[in-house]
Amino acid sequence: MTTYGKEREPNMLNINEIMKILPHRYPFLLVDKIVEMEIGKSIVGIKNVTINEPFFQGHFPGHPVMPGVLIIEAMAQVAGILAYSSDESVRSKVTYFVGIDNARFRKPVLPGDQLRFEIEVTGCKRGIWNFNTKAFVEGKLVTEAELKATFADKNN
Repeated sequence: MTTYGKEREPNMLNINEIMKILPHRYPFLLVDKIVEMEIGKSIVGIKNVTINEPFFQGHFPGHPVMPGVLIIEAMAQVAGILAYSSDESVRSKVTYFVGIDNARFRKPVLPGDQLRFEIEVTGCKRGIWNFNTKAFVEGKLVTEAELKATFADKNN
């Protein structure tokens, strides 16, 4: 696959490819690109945080900080891309969070930061996917959590 005449790794996804996988749209699509993916095992995604994000208008004026719940949501979106890419049976379904455990927010995320999400599948039993998720800025851990998700038919 090529982009602008450059060869691209086969497991990288740009925003247009991400939008074919995830149902999220502005302002709730929180992943800009996927830079690595080992199907069924792990994925690395990127989110560029800019002052133009709509949440910065109210969180907090004069001291903008990315809300922790949106960092968790972004990690979940990257995890969802991994699940959708790994299991054809979930591609026509909707994703539901069923658990967030051991969430820790270690440093604030500010405009101008680039979040690097590193996600690993830690198990999948009875339709519940388990993920170990971490977010880094400049190589420093800013957020981590264990996420659980399931997939259900869109009509139910």
